[in-house]
Amino acid sequence: MQASLSSVAPRVVILATGGTIAGTAGSGDGALGYRSAQLGVEALIAAVPALAGRVLEAEQVAQVDSKDMGVDLWRDLVVRIEHQLARSEVAGVVITHGTDTLEETAYLLQRVLAPSKPVVLTAAMRPATALQADGPQNLLDAVTLAALPEARGVVAVVAGTVHGALEVRKVQTYRLDAFGSGEAGPIAVIEGGTLRRFRDWPAGVALGSAVLGTGPWPRVEIVASHAGADGRLVEALLAQGVDGLVVAGTGNATLHQALEAVLRRASAQGIEVRLCTRVPEGGVRPNGAQSWPLGQAATPQQERIALQLELLQRRAQPGRMRSVGGAGVTG
Repeated sequence: MQASLSSVAPRVVILATGGTIAGTAGSGDGALGYRSAQLGVEALIAAVPALAGRVLEAEQVAQVDSKDMGVDLWRDLVVRIEHQLARSEVAGVVITHGTDTLEETAYLLQRVLAPSKPVVLTAAMRPATALQADGPQNLLDAVTLAALPEARGVVAVVAGTVHGALEVRKVQTYRLDAFGSGEAGPIAVIEGGTLRRFRDWPAGVALGSAVLGTGPWPRVEIVASHAGADGRLVEALLAQGVDGLVVAGTGNATLHQALEAVLRRASAQGIEVRLCTRVPEGGVRPNGAQSWPLGQAATPQQERIALQLELLQRRAQPGRMRSVGGAGVTG
């Protein structure tokens, strides 16, 4: 499926949050030794001559290295996106972001907003001052996609590839094509001004921004099973206070017996546990032996957000049903 993009010029709003795409280095070859989140959004736009003819608005929502992304900034971002999408003249929103936590922000936005207009995250692996910076092309691609009438949902566009928010994950630490979509594959590619689409846009029922609340989020931590795992990390988390645990198991979410024993004690104390796998592809399938619900998100990092959202919903609706080991019980 192909769609021509060259003649589309509706209004696109760019919300900037920092990241490597806005980074600078002391020398043009500083692809590693650079400072993230240094340039403002106007400078990013000015570096892309092809954007001069587009109808754009820009806002600097934050200026952070995405490794430092957190709940307060997510709340602010959701508010700004909702405001812009509610404007009839706005076709779509672009978010400039760092690569490190892009998959988490994208997942959160799709689950909370599930927008009927496109929300396009983009990023860069090289700072803006690199000899061959990738940010300008990525920003152009993102604006191009956000202006497309058929587009919808939250997606990420990096290196000419369009990834769905529910599948996207960072898979490479240095290459420009640093993102993948696992076995689902990308939604589309942008090639020479043309979008070539392979599968449907992200869909789902929006949880709504009210679910995010105004107070602290439930504390959910990620732990991993591995050879020699003894569960002491879980014991330490229980002592500190934790609301949920996402466990990245080996293989089909299998667990070291010592870790599993400690997790059973955690469950007995009312701690929510979700199982996923540390294996990049294949997912987790029920086998009748798993003691806790299986996560549905693509990565442990995204599953952590999924559990936080579930606990936030339960906090807002204390009598709602929850699933434990496949059985519906009141939470």
